[in-house]
Amino acid sequence: MSDSPAISITDVWKIFGNDANNALADIRATGIGKSEVLDKYNCVVGVADVSFDVQPGEIFCVMGLSGSGKSTLVRHINRLLEPTAGSIVVNGSDVMALSPDALRRYRNEHIAMVFQNFALMPHRSVLDNIALPLEIRGINKNKRLEIANKNLSMVELDGWGNKFAHELSGGMQQRVGLARALASDPEILLMDEPFSALDPLIRRQLQDEFMKLSSVMKKTTVFITHDLDEAVRIGDRIAIMRDGRVVQIGTPEQIVMNPADDYVSEFVAGISRLKVVRAHAVMTPWTTESSSMVSANTPTFTSDDNLSDLITAAINHEGALLVVDDTGNSIGTIDRANLLRTVIEGTETS
Repeated sequence: MSDSPAISITDVWKIFGNDANNALADIRATGIGKSEVLDKYNCVVGVADVSFDVQPGEIFCVMGLSGSGKSTLVRHINRLLEPTAGSIVVNGSDVMALSPDALRRYRNEHIAMVFQNFALMPHRSVLDNIALPLEIRGINKNKRLEIANKNLSMVELDGWGNKFAHELSGGMQQRVGLARALASDPEILLMDEPFSALDPLIRRQLQDEFMKLSSVMKKTTVFITHDLDEAVRIGDRIAIMRDGRVVQIGTPEQIVMNPADDYVSEFVAGISRLKVVRAHAVMTPWTTESSSMVSANTPTFTSDDNLSDLITAAINHEGALLVVDDTGNSIGTIDRANLLRTVIEGTETS
């Protein structure tokens, strides 16, 4: 990934209400809480002093319970909402400084959004829905329909181009919404709980398709969800929000293995570590004494192999497992005690 972030959000506040500026000044001066802001100023704190960077090509998941501020936050990136304070920079451009014309171009050419409720136009065919951003851009009909058909194929809906939204299932409609977002070839993709309205089986299928597309297209994505299982499965990194604030940012493994507080611990309590935790998190670093624990038939793993594969190997091998680096040098060992401790407690051993 590039050293320069694709999205940089710095000290962003969003306070809803007519007296938002005075409320913010009071928060900064005295540290009053959300309930006091509501009582004193009749204002609601939606986002509170949020800062993070998203790297090019990264899938950055923002998750939290209803009312945590995650959907409010994502709407600042395309300026559907204006922040009370703070800065938002996308690919080097200050989003808050864009003129109305520049903002329209930015939304049409550089950024796309997929909504929870599909947001398809009922009077337009599937192809015409997908081609809409290109039509707004002034691209001729033949070219935009060619691109729309290509994107329809990408989401595995060949042959459905002449249908209308009401003729499609919910999962199919959401595929059309994703195809429409991708048709404009945006640099940034915003996804606001895109799969949460779907039944579990269709939801998982769309997650699989999205991950497959992402691995090819490498779109910088901010993905909003209230489901930690989804965030862990999809995200390169996760930001967990509570009461408008970000309480922890980390990789899925970091979030699951080292929750920042009791709130995060409650979220991760039901998460299976089998596909999340990697060998490097459970191994004992290699020392001169480690050589006595391994032999010629010791199973060998890399630091990125997951807990599920390690447990499978440990079932069939009584001794320690060996962890090596990219050049084949030994960097650690893993015994059954470490594996059991990680499964039961989630405790790092190094």
